[in-house]
Amino acid sequence: MTIKKKILITGGSGFMGINLIRNLIKKGYSDIRVIDYADFDYPEIASIHFILGDIRNKKKVKEAMKDIDWVVHCAAALPLYSKEDIITTEVDGTRNLLEEAERQKVERFIHTSTTAVYGIPDHHPLYETDSVNGVGNYGEAKVQAENVAKSFRDKGMIVPIVRPKSFIGPERLGVFAMFYEWAKDGKNFPILGNGNNRYQFMDVEDLCEAVFLMLTKKKEIANDTFNVGAKIFTTMKEDYQAVLDKAGHGKKIIPLPAKPAIWTLRVLEKLNLSPLYSWIYETAVEDSFVSIEKAEKMLGWKPKYSNKNALLRNFDWYMKNYKEYEKKSGISHRVPWKQGALKIAKLFF
Repeated sequence: MTIKKKILITGGSGFMGINLIRNLIKKGYSDIRVIDYADFDYPEIASIHFILGDIRNKKKVKEAMKDIDWVVHCAAALPLYSKEDIITTEVDGTRNLLEEAERQKVERFIHTSTTAVYGIPDHHPLYETDSVNGVGNYGEAKVQAENVAKSFRDKGMIVPIVRPKSFIGPERLGVFAMFYEWAKDGKNFPILGNGNNRYQFMDVEDLCEAVFLMLTKKKEIANDTFNVGAKIFTTMKEDYQAVLDKAGHGKKIIPLPAKPAIWTLRVLEKLNLSPLYSWIYETAVEDSFVSIEKAEKMLGWKPKYSNKNALLRNFDWYMKNYKEYEKKSGISHRVPWKQGALKIAKLFF
């Protein structure tokens, strides 16, 4: 069955974007448009209309938004980008999109935010009503982008906001590629602190289902802000160990004293020798999980994958495809991030 809704996905060449496209195509949506400044090099190119363009360019945004019914805004400059790129993409780009969506009377605009807006909290679980205090350029820009989105909601637009935990699944690389490479190569894997903190992830398939519900539920229900994450998760050490066990080399998660390790990573980051940015390593030793009760109750959302399931699903894909990416690196989730000095540290584990 073909469903006649014209959908624009920003950042459709990225990890979330391509998974959302596939999810919507399976559900019968055939009129999908994508805008991204990165080329769209997936087989699905034959099933979509691709516009090569930057959401900071108002002319391109106007072209992309023409006759659109629904927008899912996934485009973002990730934390390894420059401060200027992060601010102008997250804040100015979001405003460009919403202004054009308002002009063209778009029915619904889903804004993808992040649980990084909560910063480094003093309690868990985190609820949508908790205060936001983003850490670093990325977290601060995401808070500002949410404020822009809410200002258009206040003017009468339907602008659901989704705050996902870090999402993984087939084709997710980025910082996770380092962990999977070490597991593949039979290495123990170090983590900051004792690893007994509870750290929630989620599977990208569950995220796509949450977004779909925000697109299709009655506006009185969907026009709100929702946390999403795995329902089932244990400790950082236990969830990561599942991947090492699957790799089959008998290796273990190795806890590292948190304070000296974090100071070392701070120095390496300043020297551009670390694949980790501050929000990751500053929060990696703490609990980090959100309540998903609101999305479950209001949207009827039911996440399928636990932390372990999501990590293993991603690892299985990596083991089948890693050779394609061995000589690639970058700052998006679609390619491995450079390991920097940790490439040397790998020799000792």
